[in-house]
Amino acid sequence: MNPLFLKKYFYKYTDKKKYLEAKELKSHLDKRKKLTNDFIEKLSSIQTYLSEEKEINFMHSGHIGDIIYALPVIKKISETHTCNLYINCNQQITQKAYKHIAGSVYINDKLYAKLHPLLTSVDYLNRVEKFNNQKIHINLDLFREFPFDLNFITVRWYSHLTGVFPDFSLPSLSVEPHPIIKDKVIIIRSFRVRNSFVDYSFLRKYDDLLFVGLPDEYEDLKKDIPNLEYYEVKDFLELAQIIKASRFYLGNQSFGFALAEILKVPRLLEAYSDFPVVHPIGENAADFYFQEHFEMLFEKFYNL
Repeated sequence: MNPLFLKKYFYKYTDKKKYLEAKELKSHLDKRKKLTNDFIEKLSSIQTYLSEEKEINFMHSGHIGDIIYALPVIKKISETHTCNLYINCNQQITQKAYKHIAGSVYINDKLYAKLHPLLTSVDYLNRVEKFNNQKIHINLDLFREFPFDLNFITVRWYSHLTGVFPDFSLPSLSVEPHPIIKDKVIIIRSFRVRNSFVDYSFLRKYDDLLFVGLPDEYEDLKKDIPNLEYYEVKDFLELAQIIKASRFYLGNQSFGFALAEILKVPRLLEAYSDFPVVHPIGENAADFYFQEHFEMLFEKFYNL
């Protein structure tokens, strides 16, 4: 039996101070065990590639929002390297996700087809293709092997893989505003990661509300907001253009908010305490947990 465990057990009944010290030490050592040599070698190989290669091949298997949050780090690396991005479609989700847009995989072929026009519009991505056994220098999926909980801001996951820290307050995506759909409050509220403390029904007193998420999400929210309009985008480039041309964006932790965050349009986030991995960074951005703040912030952003 572990001597430290025996000490901790003994001190629990004899010396409270030493018990707490032993408990803290055991917790620290248990965490250290999760940091494997294999993971350390993978991190080191990333640094080797960044120092020795002129052209860097990235791979990501999704989710689609996670791909978007990787763009700031890729953009920073593109200042000194040619950057290619390969999307690894149809990889099984390790944990079941409620009403996930791609079902049981992170990104399927249908979603890739919608995402591809947006990614190919990114000027610092030299090539965007499906992964088909190309040589990969930086596997962005490696964040799933972190030896700690992922409950910290998504956009920084990739910095802790690469050691590259861009200015996250600056936009990392640039698109032309939509030529027709303009000055709307753009809303997406997915069924996942909803805040139990807020109610959207007060929005029925506002005009120019446009939902651009999935049809069943729209029908669900329209029960509370009868005047809510709907538009089905042809692809995610058009979605980004609509968000770019919006009065402001409102939504929970979804792909749409990832676009709004990277575009740095005015944006409001329905915060989610159980998995708080998204935080607005920069100007004209806020998040809310409670109804009073939701209504106050919405009024403020509506009148910007």
